[in-house]
Amino acid sequence: MPQYLLLVYTDETDVPAMGTPERDAQHAAWFRVTEELREAGHLVAGDALHPVASATTVRERDGGRLVTDGPFAETREQLGGYYLIDVPDLDTAIDWAGRLPNVTYGSVEVRPVVNFMAAVEGE
Repeated sequence: MPQYLLLVYTDETDVPAMGTPERDAQHAAWFRVTEELREAGHLVAGDALHPVASATTVRERDGGRLVTDGPFAETREQLGGYYLIDVPDLDTAIDWAGRLPNVTYGSVEVRPVVNFMAAVEGE
C-alpha cells in the first residue's frame, strides 16, 4: 500500500497551556484518533514535535555550513507533528487527515511518500 505523511500544522500561540482542561481535551482527542489509526492497521509512525523555538535549520552556501536557530521560514502555522500512514489511496489519507483534531484550528498537509526501494525493485 502507498504511504502518506500527514503533516500537522498549528499556530503555537493558539495551543492551550499544559495542565488546562482545554489542553487535556485536545490530548484526549489526539490519543483517540491515534488509537483509531493503530486499530485500523494504518499507523506506521507518528509523533508531536517540540515547539518551533527548539528547531535548528542547516544550509550549505558557498561551501560553508550555516546553522541557525529556528525554522527555515516564519509562518503563521508551524509544523507541530506528523503521522506516517499506510493506506490504499489518497482519498483514504485525506479522510484520516480530516479526522485529526487540529483541522478546525490549523491544517494538515497530506504528502505521498516516495518509496525508492520499490522503484529500484521494479514494484
